[in-house]
Amino acid sequence: MTVRAPRRSSIAILILAGLCGVLLLLPGLGGPIDRAIDPLRLALRSGTASQSVAIVEMDAASVAVIRSWPWPRRHYATVIDALRQAGAATIVFDVDFSSPSDPADDRAMADALRRAEGQVALPTFAQKAGVADSRSLDALPIPAFRPHVALASVSMAPDADGLVRSVPLATMTAGLPRPTLSAFIAGRSGRADQTFPVDLSIDPGTIPRLSFAAVMRGRFDPAAVRGKTVLIGTTAIEMGDRYAVPRWGVLPGVVIQALAAETLIAGLPMTGSAGLPLLAALLLGVVILWRRRTVGLVLTTSAALAVLIGSILIAQYRLHVIYPMAGAVCTILLVAGGCLIRDIVRRFRIQRHTDGETALPNRAAFLDRRFAAPVDVAVVQIGNLDAIMAVVGPDDLKNALIRTAERLKIVSIDQQVYRVRGHHLAYVIGPDQQLDEAMAGLRALLMQPVEVGGRRIDIRTCVGTSQGSDPDRLLTEAALAAEQAEAASLFWTRSAARHDDLERALSLMSDLDDAMTAGHIEVFYQPKLSLTVDAVTSVEALVRWRDPERGFIGPDQFIPLAEKSGRIEKLTLHIFDRVLHDAAAWRARGHDLAVGINISATLLTSRSFNDAIERRIAASPVPPATLIFEVTESAAMDDPDAAVAALRRYRDLGVAVSMDDYGTGQCTLSYLQLLPLNELKIDRSFVQFAHTNHHDAILVRSTIDLAHSLGLKVVAEGIEDAECLHFLRASGCDMAQGYHISRPTPFAELMTFVEHRKAAAA
Repeated sequence: MTVRAPRRSSIAILILAGLCGVLLLLPGLGGPIDRAIDPLRLALRSGTASQSVAIVEMDAASVAVIRSWPWPRRHYATVIDALRQAGAATIVFDVDFSSPSDPADDRAMADALRRAEGQVALPTFAQKAGVADSRSLDALPIPAFRPHVALASVSMAPDADGLVRSVPLATMTAGLPRPTLSAFIAGRSGRADQTFPVDLSIDPGTIPRLSFAAVMRGRFDPAAVRGKTVLIGTTAIEMGDRYAVPRWGVLPGVVIQALAAETLIAGLPMTGSAGLPLLAALLLGVVILWRRRTVGLVLTTSAALAVLIGSILIAQYRLHVIYPMAGAVCTILLVAGGCLIRDIVRRFRIQRHTDGETALPNRAAFLDRRFAAPVDVAVVQIGNLDAIMAVVGPDDLKNALIRTAERLKIVSIDQQVYRVRGHHLAYVIGPDQQLDEAMAGLRALLMQPVEVGGRRIDIRTCVGTSQGSDPDRLLTEAALAAEQAEAASLFWTRSAARHDDLERALSLMSDLDDAMTAGHIEVFYQPKLSLTVDAVTSVEALVRWRDPERGFIGPDQFIPLAEKSGRIEKLTLHIFDRVLHDAAAWRARGHDLAVGINISATLLTSRSFNDAIERRIAASPVPPATLIFEVTESAAMDDPDAAVAALRRYRDLGVAVSMDDYGTGQCTLSYLQLLPLNELKIDRSFVQFAHTNHHDAILVRSTIDLAHSLGLKVVAEGIEDAECLHFLRASGCDMAQGYHISRPTPFAELMTFVEHRKAAAA
């Protein structure tokens, strides 16, 4: 099911993504991201050197031949002569000649430079005066070397992360701007403070290299240097001068100088405006925003990233304009992420508002409606749904419901029909319709059989109507009216919201708080007999309401109402306080009894309830290990994940957990293994006649064996005679509870019963 992307959410996504992109234009925010994706940018292209620059490396083999440091300068003189004779166009040194050496060696070097007639460039350096001195000292070649050479500068400034990404075009030494080695080799000029990024997509391995020792001995092919600029510098590890760069790791300084020269030979890179890629990203984001399906979103986002990154790389390597990527790439990813979140939220909303079987809007969809004025709502109840289900398959049943809904759309004010329960369809009646006339027309419409699966099916319906503006109340009252119509064999009836039962329920709940305050809500205890020691070791707390005017009110009358009205938490905490008080009292009398308290399904995941329980347990002298929280099997199955989490929380408090009424729901063995239980209570409907009914006996025995294999105690409820108790003993049951042992009794009578049994056992 697809829905057109809401314009407002799309604009909001685009604006937020754009604002984040603008923030990433700030160097402190976007810079680290750009540096992080540099390897990706470089990996997308693998360039080769121009072959116009060659390196004569002062490598480990040369170190082994010369065997001294600093190297005698006569060796440099020999290499200069050899390269010049081989036809090298220019010879550039990345070696420090700022200090005098042996006079004879210096004269040999000076003579070689003079013979080169300006073909050699020597480096200048600016270096710190000392560790504690921030002054910069200029290092130039000794005066004897300067008349016949060009001077270039050497400067290497790593970024904050220690990686070298760019070098300057020129630096100031001895008060003069001098081109760097790379700018000198490429013949580029620029300001002393102007830097350019080194093209690290060029593979350093494609730059021609010769060993210094081989050139010094004349053991090299002159064609390797003929017409080229030769850059001489150290590559041996022991000589240092090594720097880390993206993609290639640690490289010798002379290799980085060669890569920088290769960069400038191809063209001087310029930094483009950061706003241009961001604008392109926002335009591409508009395209992404209107993709409805996840696959389309992923493909469009991938294509947008490919277009954006491809354009940036073309600009970098063809036009020599470098644009930052971080803001633009993150903008596209944020737009895509926003679309994904928007679509997930929309899909969850659709699922939450759609009946899974018929794809009709469901009860939640109706409850989300807002009515500005009172309206009439009709709930159509299908009375023979079970019979239809028995005759046709699931698909035909679904089609029958859909066909009925299609008929109701004809009379609905907005052509919307909701499946609000399994056998209830609801719609809003038009304001101009008289109910009598509307129901007469509806009856004629619904009396026609529905054709599904090649057969005609008669669908028996009755209708209840209600008027108001509260969606929840409208559905509840109309559904009650539909049930009343079916009970009275009528086609339709109006809601009588203030019928006696509702009035009685409202009155009962309004008195519940007063009853707790006045002490009319009492706690009775029903003993549980341990069959292994033949003694009462545990009791179950049961609530009783003795009203001065109404008399005894059964739990089945007020507990469900308390759950529906939201009063069950206060009632359960009231009972829990009474239980803790009584448990402390019987422990003071020497009775170590565990006590079970029933926890409603509606409270399992209530944070306020569980927090209140924790506070009471922490403040009570009653050990948590003597408390048992009993939950029904159906409660544990309603929301399995939430139930498991809640029960684990109880277990962490030290409270035991018991599953009540086991056997009446659909709890499977695999699910039972997941629950943090201590105890299993077999429902009385299976226990009461197990000693006489073969099938019940099999179920009880197998349940006992299953529970024991899972390390659980077993409590059997509903024991009303000695024969049943004997059967349970023989079957290995742990505990028994029922009228044969004791009815539920007030605290005082419980104490008498327990003490009497203790005395009899003694």
